[in-house]
Amino acid sequence: MDEQEFWSVIDKLDWSETGDDSAVMEPAVTYLAEKDDEDITEFYEILARLLYQIDGEASAENMGDAPMIDGDPYYSPDAFLYARCCVVANGEATYREVLEDPAQMPRDMEFESLLYLADKAWERKHGGEPGYEEFFCDTEYDFETFSNEDQWG
Repeated sequence: MDEQEFWSVIDKLDWSETGDDSAVMEPAVTYLAEKDDEDITEFYEILARLLYQIDGEASAENMGDAPMIDGDPYYSPDAFLYARCCVVANGEATYREVLEDPAQMPRDMEFESLLYLADKAWERKHGGEPGYEEFFCDTEYDFETFSNEDQWG
């Protein structure tokens, strides 16, 4: 899977089902589950890289109001990860805008479910029954918040 196909999977998210993350993801899960195992793991690898690339203080400053602790903003690692997922889930154009200009970061929005899209596709492909081979993908990039040290002051 290349990045172009990655974005075609993302484009399958059904935003008419907003409010029901499983329903939003269903068309993408169905499509990805029909791919081979390597494509599913490559999807996850690309997702990790994209999330890593926008892991930075400039994006975090624009994700919404952060509480202050001792005069400094506190960025919840989980909340910022889920906000970055929202950026990716909204497609390539939104992602590129935020990458180029972190002020374009969507405010007070998240889409944690995107983290589990590859896992759900893997489960579906392999039957999802007890004893099925569990999806595990060790990625080159760590997408957890604060991993991209070059972008945190």
